[in-house]
Amino acid sequence: MRIIANPIRGKGLSDQAGFETGTIVTNPKAALNLMSQCPVGHTTPLLDKTELADELGIAKLFIKDERGRMELGSFKALGAAFAIAKQAAIRMEDLPSLTPENSLSGTTFVCASAGNHGLSMAAGARVFGATAVVYLSETVPESFAEKLRAKNAVVVREGTDYEASMDAARKAAQDNDWQLLSDSSWLGYSEPARDVMEGYLIMGAEIGDQLAEAPSHVFLQAGVGGLASAAAAMCRYLWQDTPEIIVVEPSEAPCLIESIEAGKPVKTSGLVSNMGRLDCKEPSHLALRYLSKEADYFMTIDDEMAQSTCQWLKEFGLASTPSGIAGIAGLKTVKEHDALKSLTGSSTVLTFMSEEATGDD
Repeated sequence: MRIIANPIRGKGLSDQAGFETGTIVTNPKAALNLMSQCPVGHTTPLLDKTELADELGIAKLFIKDERGRMELGSFKALGAAFAIAKQAAIRMEDLPSLTPENSLSGTTFVCASAGNHGLSMAAGARVFGATAVVYLSETVPESFAEKLRAKNAVVVREGTDYEASMDAARKAAQDNDWQLLSDSSWLGYSEPARDVMEGYLIMGAEIGDQLAEAPSHVFLQAGVGGLASAAAAMCRYLWQDTPEIIVVEPSEAPCLIESIEAGKPVKTSGLVSNMGRLDCKEPSHLALRYLSKEADYFMTIDDEMAQSTCQWLKEFGLASTPSGIAGIAGLKTVKEHDALKSLTGSSTVLTFMSEEATGDD
């Protein structure tokens, strides 16, 4: 475990060459309005887990359970599908003769994915008559490829890791005049990722209706940083500076914590993590920019802690993956090492269970 207090909390990273300086959307109203039209856009539960809180030695533990989100099994159902729906709504406004089913006919969306982002893109593309092409690295389980094909996506295996599959997706978009729909951002590419993160705001907006008082601490798992930045944005929108926000990454993919320490976006290296959906070696610039200002702490956990926490939660009927419970694993690690003095027996903690169990983890 490694944990650092954010040295630039309240200021954020400064503008510099090679850094995408756009901003994320922090008001959930537009996302909520669009999602209200989705027939499977139901609210996911916020679990009050007293027995887990007792074991951890805190007052309250709330878990936003995203395993049933839109029947896709992950919070990422809110992202790419929302970005595509937003584009379809604009197209139908311009051309009233179009129906949702053919509003994006002839459009091909392409992405790289560790699984869940691709599922969201494939589901959205199918609803609005578009085509989805998803690039997967060799490390992504075949079960995800099968789920993607069931959503009519074209699946392409390319590269040994997520970064290699992303390079392939970017090249395919350029070569074929397809729309690249990434949940990450980099210099010169930000608007699609901003739309994806805007969809993620829906989780936080729901929590605002589900939680009577502000939590004292929020533990957020991070890959490129999309969930963490959107959830942090909603925490600040709802409760201003009250919660301490702790961002949790795999020790093999510490792109956010190392970027904070370096004062600029950096590419990290490491082995393949069992937190596969978080195993991203480069941060989203938009997410990094926001978290560098609003997160209070950054920390890493190792694969063993993620796996043991997964097993511990199963004993309480909470089946997920090491990726899906990494924020909870961060909380458990901090408590076991007494690494955060503000986390006490009177603390109320908010966490996220971001995906369903896959059978591969």
